[in-house]
Parts: sequence; C-alpha cells; structure tokens
Amino acid sequence: MVGRVCVALVVLAVAGCGSAGHEAKVSGAPLPGVPRARPHVVEPTAGQQAANVTPTDPVGDPTAHAPPLSQVRSALRQEFVYVRITNGTYTDPLQYVTVWERTDQGVDAQMPVGAPILAPCRVKILGIEPGWYLNQPLVYFELLEGPYAGQVQYVAEQITDIARPGTFLQKGQPVARYAKTGTAIEYGWSTLKGITLAKATTGYEEGQITPAGRSMRAWLNSLGAGAGPNF
Repeated sequence: MVGRVCVALVVLAVAGCGSAGHEAKVSGAPLPGVPRARPHVVEPTAGQQAANVTPTDPVGDPTAHAPPLSQVRSALRQEFVYVRITNGTYTDPLQYVTVWERTDQGVDAQMPVGAPILAPCRVKILGIEPGWYLNQPLVYFELLEGPYAGQVQYVAEQITDIARPGTFLQKGQPVARYAKTGTAIEYGWSTLKGITLAKATTGYEEGQITPAGRSMRAWLNSLGAGAGPNF
C-alpha cells in the first residue's frame, strides 16, 4: 500500500513539472520579430440600430435618352480627318481678290460681291463661328491633300453662302462667297477648334502682324496669288 502511494505521488509530481514548464513557455516573452495577437471582443450596445446611408452624389437623369442617330452622325461628320501628307499641289483660294490689305492674324483682302473663296485642295468643312467679328462669321476647314494635309485654314468676316460643316469639297469648289457688306475678308491658319493660329500661339492685338499671318501671305504668294509684302 505504501508503495502504491509513493508511485502515485511520483506521477503527480512529474505531471506538475510538465505543466509548469509548458506554462512558462506560453507566458514567457514573445520572440523578437514575431507579432503577438491581441484578440478583443466588440460588444454591441443593446438596442442600437444601424445608421441610415443616404446617397448625395447624383446618379443621372433616369428619364434621359440617347441622342438620335442622325445627330450622332452629324457630329461625327464634323470631326477631324486623319490624313497623310502627299505631294499634291494647291490652287490659289483667293483668285478674285481686287485689293490686298494688311497682314494681321491672317491676310485681309477685298473681292467683287459674289466672288468665291475656293477650296485650295480637297477639304472638309469643320465648323462655323457665326458671330466671330462684328457679327460676321468665320468658317474653318481641313486640308486633306498636299504637303499641308491635316492643317486647318479659315476665312472670315465678309462672307456668305458658306459650305455646311461636315461637307467635303473638291479643289476649286467654293468654301464661301464675298458678301455685299462687311469688313472685307481675312484668310489664315486655324486650329481644330476654330481659333486662329495667331491667337493660339503668339496671341494677337488689333493691327499686329503675327508670324501666322506672315506665313499665310508667304503661302498665298507661293501659289501665285500676288499678295505682295506684309504691311
């Protein structure tokens, strides 16, 4: 009997030592570089309701409709055409000028009433600015052929019978005609948005001779227009 009690005490002592050693490992300091979890419990407050979320950003007009296909096609026709430069030639667009005037944003000139301003090559009419200067229009168009293919030109002020935006014209067809009244015409280089190249690059003040205007007079003279020097 005494022997059995001794064996039982030894077993309990060994089990106690093992438990103590395991606890030491668990409760000891964590190893360097190893993150130690810190679990916690969030207890909700009794009776608390979830907050209501009201959207504040607009989500669009549910009654809106897509534009008609005809309108979309009209807009597409007015887009810039991507073309390659060719070795084609140009015709003088201002063949009917009677008086050459100053160089400013472009080149100013006078023509007989009804005289056409011609397309120098195949062109696309990109847009019209109805009240560009003193309630007079400006039309701008893209050159589709020749060394300047992809460049945009404009003619403005005393013009009428203007070709519609989106129209393709062949070389020599009228872009517009000289009107009965107005402040003569101005012919020059433009941007894709109908802003004169002079304003878009160097700016412009009334009466100023701009680099864009000089370039246009030189271009017209290269076509035999006889526009003379800048003044």
